Amino acid sequence: MTPTHPALDARLVVRRPSFALDVHLRVAPGEVLALLGPNGAGKSTVLRALAGLAPMVDGHVRVDGLDLTAVPTERRPIGMVFQDYLLFDHMSALENVAFGPRCQGVPKTEARTRAARLLDRVGLADHAGARPRSLSGGQAQRVALARALATRPRLLLLDEPLAALDAHTRFSVRSHLQRHLADFGGATVIVTHDPLDAMVLADRVMVVEDGALVQQGSPVDVARRPRTGYVARLVGLNLYRGRADGTRVTVTGTSGAPVAVTVAGTHSGEVFTAFTPRSVALYRTRPDGSPRNAWRLAVDGIERFGDQVRVHLTGEVDLSADITPAGLAELALAPGDLVWASVKATEVACYPA
Repeated sequence: MTPTHPALDARLVVRRPSFALDVHLRVAPGEVLALLGPNGAGKSTVLRALAGLAPMVDGHVRVDGLDLTAVPTERRPIGMVFQDYLLFDHMSALENVAFGPRCQGVPKTEARTRAARLLDRVGLADHAGARPRSLSGGQAQRVALARALATRPRLLLLDEPLAALDAHTRFSVRSHLQRHLADFGGATVIVTHDPLDAMVLADRVMVVEDGALVQQGSPVDVARRPRTGYVARLVGLNLYRGRADGTRVTVTGTSGAPVAVTVAGTHSGEVFTAFTPRSVALYRTRPDGSPRNAWRLAVDGIERFGDQVRVHLTGEVDLSADITPAGLAELALAPGDLVWASVKATEVACYPA
């Protein structure tokens, strides 16, 4: 989505003694933008700067064309859901949701009516009188969302909104949140560490590392074509950067020495090569057959997840391979063992760097 008139247009420049942030955001009306990045990358600082909670040394924040750069936090048309929700313990769910409108000067009866409608909308009409301590994690998250929406914001900010939930509750609440965000007409910015949250909830993903934008695009595009090691690990791909000449890509190996990767099709110039751990086959002896890549590597670690086993390998290149438990037993692998790791050229994605 490339809006002509964005609901949010912001350049955020924040500097601290050991950290600098400089990113530009444009979000269309009704669009959900997810911010991904490692710890300390600056994701939460982005939200705080948008809300006026983190001072900027340069830049601007415009919502629906209105410049909010110098506007105090409490006067910005912004709703925010914090990671730990920050509900008022001494207030009921209804009172929590009505708090924002009351601060805006909305009469008490009207504010409580608006709050009741929102609690009904998030499926918590029967919990209007409940205090936060009696709510489950999923219920508290929905009250926090209703509270953020009660002020009728044009920009909705969510900081790890599902992080405090267990896996089962997370699935249910994610579905609820997806529906509510689809009905929100303003711009939404979500910070998350979970690629699944980004895939399900966001229209577009921005990846921030060390205070700078390193990649953006649709969730599918970012997952298919990662451009940094962090993104590759996040989506579970083996990623290397190198120089292509025809079907051969020369990448920098673990020790700094050049390593050849064979790819399908012809390419030239600086490229990324990527392949899934499931596309890696492991052998005790060097494999033969169709054009493929093969490296003699050492087993660095083995971990079980779901119905697969992930084998971490190191040597001239570092990579991960996913095999079945039966395959692990057949190969009789243990840390330190040497194996051949093989990937067919047709399984290696190659795209411009």
